Amino acid sequence: MEDSGPDRRGSVFAGLVGVSQVVGLLSVVLTGVWMGHYRGGFAWDGSAREFNLHPLCMVLGLVLLHGDAILVYRVFSNEAKKKVKLLHGTIHLLALVTSIVGVAAVFDFHSASLIPHLYSLHSWGGLTTLILFSLQWVMGLLFFLLPGASSWLRATYLPIHVFCGLTLLVMAIGTSLLGITEKLLFSIGSSYPQFPPEGVLANFLGVLLVLFGVLLCYLVTREEYRRPPNPEEEALSVHFKTLTEGETPATP
Repeated sequence: MEDSGPDRRGSVFAGLVGVSQVVGLLSVVLTGVWMGHYRGGFAWDGSAREFNLHPLCMVLGLVLLHGDAILVYRVFSNEAKKKVKLLHGTIHLLALVTSIVGVAAVFDFHSASLIPHLYSLHSWGGLTTLILFSLQWVMGLLFFLLPGASSWLRATYLPIHVFCGLTLLVMAIGTSLLGITEKLLFSIGSSYPQFPPEGVLANFLGVLLVLFGVLLCYLVTREEYRRPPNPEEEALSVHFKTLTEGETPATP
C-alpha cells in the first residue's frame, strides 16, 4: 500500500495557505470598511480622511504583502529559484511602496492638523518597523538579486535574512494592534466599553491580524514545507564547495 503521507501533507499545506490568504484579505477588507464606513472614507487633503489611508496601506503593505512575499518560497517550491527570488523581491517592493504612502499620509495629516509627530509607542514601533523593513529589502537586493556577493556571504546572511523577515512581520502586526487600540480610544473613547459595532469590528480585525501572523509563522518554520533541494540549481553552484570548504548552500 502506497504511503499517502506526502499527499496528505500537501493537502494540509494548501489548505493552510488558502486559509491564510482568506484571513489576510479579510483583514484588508475590514480595515477598508472601518475607515470607509465608520471614519468617513478616503482623501488626500490633510483631513481625517487622509489619515484613513494610513491603516489601510499599512495592513495591506507591511502585513498582507509582506507575509505573502515570505510565503512564495513555500508556495512555489518547485519553480526555478531565480524566478521565485524576483517574485519575492517584487512583492516586498510593492509592500514597501504601499507602506511609505501610508506613513506619508499620517505625517501629512498630523502636519495639517498641528498634531505632534512620533509621540506614541505605536508611532515609534511603526517607524522602526518601516526603516528596518526598508533595510531588509536593500540587503536582500544586494545579497541575493544583484551580482557581486559571494556564495559564502549569501549562505552566511541567509539565516539572518529569514529571521529578520519573520521578526519584522511580528513587529508589523504588533504595531498594528497598538494602532487599532489607539485609534479606538481617540475615536469612540468612553463608548468603547459598551461594545459599539465599530469597536467590535476593530477588535475582530486585530484577531485576524494575529491569526494571519500565526499561520504565516507556522507555514514558514515547518521543516516539511521547506523548498526541496534542486539538483540543477545545485549544479550551477558547484564552485560553492570550494568557497566554503565543503559546505552546501542553505535553502530558504
